Amino acid sequence: MASILLKNCSEVVYSKDGKEKVGEALGVVEVLHDVDVLIVDGKFKQVGKDLDVPFEGVEILDCAGKAVIPGFVDGHTHPVFDGDRANEFSMKLAGASYMEIHEKGGGIHYTVDQTRNCPEEKLTELCLRRLDQMLSHGTIVAEAKSGYGLDCETEMKMLRVIKKAKETHPVKIQSTYLCAHAVPPGRDPAEMTKEIVEEHIPTVAKAGLGVDNIDVFCEKGVYDAEQSRKMLEAGMERGWHVNFHAEELNYIQGGEMGCELNARAMSHLELLSSSAIKSMSQKRIAGVILPTTAYILKLIPPPVREMIRENVIVALGSDFNPNAPCFSMPLVMHLACIICKMNMEEAFNAATINAAYSLGLTDSYGSITEGKVGSCLVLDAPSWKHIVYQLGNHQNLMKNIIINGRIHS
Repeated sequence: MASILLKNCSEVVYSKDGKEKVGEALGVVEVLHDVDVLIVDGKFKQVGKDLDVPFEGVEILDCAGKAVIPGFVDGHTHPVFDGDRANEFSMKLAGASYMEIHEKGGGIHYTVDQTRNCPEEKLTELCLRRLDQMLSHGTIVAEAKSGYGLDCETEMKMLRVIKKAKETHPVKIQSTYLCAHAVPPGRDPAEMTKEIVEEHIPTVAKAGLGVDNIDVFCEKGVYDAEQSRKMLEAGMERGWHVNFHAEELNYIQGGEMGCELNARAMSHLELLSSSAIKSMSQKRIAGVILPTTAYILKLIPPPVREMIRENVIVALGSDFNPNAPCFSMPLVMHLACIICKMNMEEAFNAATINAAYSLGLTDSYGSITEGKVGSCLVLDAPSWKHIVYQLGNHQNLMKNIIINGRIHS
């Protein structure tokens, strides 16, 4: 494995314990000034002043005047699909709601048609290209969902694409089987729930596609809380972690249901109840906030301040998809500050260590901590704050992207 010494770093965002942050601690970013970072055999070995190179073959990178930060963890993405929905942006600007577009055959249904007809090779190419874009904005770990199939055959095609990305792309990928993203036209939700539980999930499990998480779109007019519970429980029986869409457009007690299942994470949460917030805190369930979706759909922002007060593990995700085509976690952090009233430190921690927690990866990712995977970002700026402060210049801020102790770019 490669080894590298980052010399003379203006700042290093460092974490001694490398653990998730809640409450007041979420608003604290630990910074070391004028230090070196040594990565040996692909892992952070030592952080301190005037480190000596202990052996030959270590690449030295001068980081004078530059900040070194952990790479970003994107806790919620949909990178496997064909087609775009640029025309729907005009409809949204004219006042059409998400569900109105959905009911007219747009939205998810349009993407499903395009994805079903797309060859697997092209889907793979599109997915890898999108992951390249995410990496160029500093994302080193991403959760990746299926969900634009709505039939078992296409969902498995999408999961094979994600598996290929897991095996070949430098970004660390977690695979999520989004078994119920919408109800196919002409089908009944209860009927589909039964089919997914009895046929789709067992078939996917037997295929050995490397699935990590199970997801459903728990929403009024799609799958209610009890239908969602049945599908999530079927995934749990296969050893998959529960990481699902809840309380985005309507309050239907999806948050309470997820707490009863001891979900690893729940996403969106615009209409999350106070009782669910308290339960999430007690059960250490991550809340993955998606500011791009709230921004694009003009939704009521999630109750993030209440979540922070109640010590919920607040994480961030881009929700990259045809409706919210955002590759950039720095932009997500910026929007989180403006829309969700998070401060810069809270947004940064939510996009790094807490997002890693939402995927069960805090032992390896989310912070610069001795023993963790040596992936980090060297910024062409003297302070980490520039990555949240600047708007739209994030790729130029990435002086170097280091993956597993190797300079990727």
